[in-house]
Amino acid sequence: MSYSALVRNPHLLTIASHFWPSGLDERRFPVERARYRAGPGVEVLVETQRPAGAPAGQLVMVHGLEGSSRSGYMKSMARAALEAGLVAHRFNLRSCGGMERFVPTGYHSGMTCDLLAFLRQLGGAGRGPFYLVGFSLGGNVVLKLAGELGEEARGWIDGVCGISTPLDLAACARRLEEPQNRIYARRFVRRLKRRVGRIQPGIGGLSRVKTVWEFDDLITAPAFGFRDAAEYYATQSCLRYLEAIRVPALLIQAQDDPVIPFELFERPELSRNPVLELLVVEHGGHLGFLSRRRPRFWPGKAVVEWIQGGLRRPTC
Repeated sequence: MSYSALVRNPHLLTIASHFWPSGLDERRFPVERARYRAGPGVEVLVETQRPAGAPAGQLVMVHGLEGSSRSGYMKSMARAALEAGLVAHRFNLRSCGGMERFVPTGYHSGMTCDLLAFLRQLGGAGRGPFYLVGFSLGGNVVLKLAGELGEEARGWIDGVCGISTPLDLAACARRLEEPQNRIYARRFVRRLKRRVGRIQPGIGGLSRVKTVWEFDDLITAPAFGFRDAAEYYATQSCLRYLEAIRVPALLIQAQDDPVIPFELFERPELSRNPVLELLVVEHGGHLGFLSRRRPRFWPGKAVVEWIQGGLRRPTC
């Protein structure tokens, strides 16, 4: 399917995509909200919608930093999946989707254990095939999980896709600090501080935090046993796991993404693994990808085409 960006300004695409209506029909496809036990004292929320008739498979979606199952890109992808006959599961990372009181900690960019716990419960029902799609931070999660599983993923995960994925967390955290990205950084930091304040009321030092790197250095790294943000980023970036992926994997990326340096997608880790496919468009911003033609949110159509075509690369 061809893609022509609605506009060429990456910031307009990035921002507009968050407000563009998804068109997801929740009356035609009723939403099932269920809590899943993901570990001791941990429950995560998943919103599921089912197509009419026997499903062709199951699509599990994971949102980005400070997003949720209600994020516009999640709903747009769900719509595409449902119209293609796939069950759509919108997975909330730990503490997201209003689940702060059901967890001891928040999430981090490489936390795969909760998603794996959900997939094992889902897979136990024998209702595959299963496909994973992650957006931004969620892309890091699903690709890292596929790499961690390696050969084990074969036979029950049929394909994995990362959209606007921060392959190197440190490089992307630095990019966020650049002046042109201040609007995104401030929004992320404000939401991160608000969420951790709900999980751990009275936590100290938050007023000093001005950047995502500072937040991860003060809050995320010590909460999960990392020495500092640098160690956290180095160990949890999916870039180091790409060569271990053994199931078909698609990476969708815009060259003009304002928060992810495109040179990351020219790293040899991508070209050395034959199961990895890179689909690049010139204009798309960060999770923008609004098309001049319908459907507006182009990745939904691209992913469905990839699945229906036997996980071959869609055209652009």
